[in-house]
Amino acid sequence: MVGAGYVGLTTAACLSWMGHRVVCSDIDEQRIDGLQRGEVPILEPRLGELLSAGLGSKRLRFVTDSAAAASGADFVFLCVPTPGNSAGGADMSFLEAAVGAVRDSLRPGAVLVNKSTAPPGSAAALARMLQRGDVAVASNPEFLRQGSAVEDFLEPDRVVVGADERAAARRVAELYASVDAPVLITDAASAESIKYAANAFLAVKLTYANSVAALCEAVGADVDDVLAGMGLDGRIGANYLQPGPGWGGSCLPKDTLALIGASAEAGYDFALLRSVVAANEAQLERIVGKVAGRVALQGARIALLGLAFKAGTDDSRDSPAMEIARRLSRAGAVVSAYDPAISGSPATREAGIAIAADAYQACHGANALVLATQWPEFEKLDFDRVARLMADLHVIDARNCLDREALEQRGFSYSGVGR
Repeated sequence: MVGAGYVGLTTAACLSWMGHRVVCSDIDEQRIDGLQRGEVPILEPRLGELLSAGLGSKRLRFVTDSAAAASGADFVFLCVPTPGNSAGGADMSFLEAAVGAVRDSLRPGAVLVNKSTAPPGSAAALARMLQRGDVAVASNPEFLRQGSAVEDFLEPDRVVVGADERAAARRVAELYASVDAPVLITDAASAESIKYAANAFLAVKLTYANSVAALCEAVGADVDDVLAGMGLDGRIGANYLQPGPGWGGSCLPKDTLALIGASAEAGYDFALLRSVVAANEAQLERIVGKVAGRVALQGARIALLGLAFKAGTDDSRDSPAMEIARRLSRAGAVVSAYDPAISGSPATREAGIAIAADAYQACHGANALVLATQWPEFEKLDFDRVARLMADLHVIDARNCLDREALEQRGFSYSGVGR
């Protein structure tokens, strides 16, 4: 396993749990030292349990030398970042560096498996770079949701493996023999396209829900009832059909832009996705506008509950909550935020966000409260106490998870999404 980040560490721990012998490498010596001691560097349920089991059985080891990790391995998984570049596409430099690091260590007959999210055609490009006719290259995209990654790996909806050499794809698929899920074996470009198409569709569905919410506000309908009615249609389904502040995180933003870029390079204008990205940007501004509609932002004190891009993770990359905080701060507001999984960081300091010790401290003296991440503990707050702490009783519920009637009975003005 080359890369002990979110995908690499989860993949390594799960494969060792399934009985395979795994050596996981990363250039971050501090991370490797911690992993060798059984310390999990990310918030992810069950990952600590699997890590301890792998270390205890000696089926899982961690090293800093990727070439040594690859030496003698039957399968070498590439699990390195593919961040967005300045043009909106995927930065392939980490993948290219990983291939260069392991090229001479790969044994004849090994399969190089790309698990990093990369545009269609990447496996073929890596094979050309590898220049090893005795080593096959496959694509095995990950479909791991942060906060449920272990469950998603061990009980997936599907396993996708793509390779231009079908025998190599079947060998990779056999690693998942103990998994009870459909297995799709295809060519490499199709496997890569499946990953991007799936993430982009989720972005489309989330954006559609927010667009319906805006319509409901305009015509006086209740978005919760409208989306519930839609979701009962088996062709549509209720998953990812919830309104919110906009989508974000480490995958959807960069993957959507990368698919737009890859499509353009191939000569296709993916206009639908471009409009989805624009609509998501507008949703962020709509939430800020809801706050501005209640209080004058210049000099206002805003309590922001949540910084992670979703509950159950400590990841604030491309978080809509963080972006809302930045925009409020730029408009002159003083933002005090609390998230149960995130403390101060360079990103919060750069955004001008003050980190509170708890939700109540964030609310002290606030002119408005914005619920931006749906942590369950926020729904259980003592809002009588919150009312005593706040200077003005305005609540902007960007996740539609609070009890509007109960808040209004306590004297709060309430603004949700599509309500």
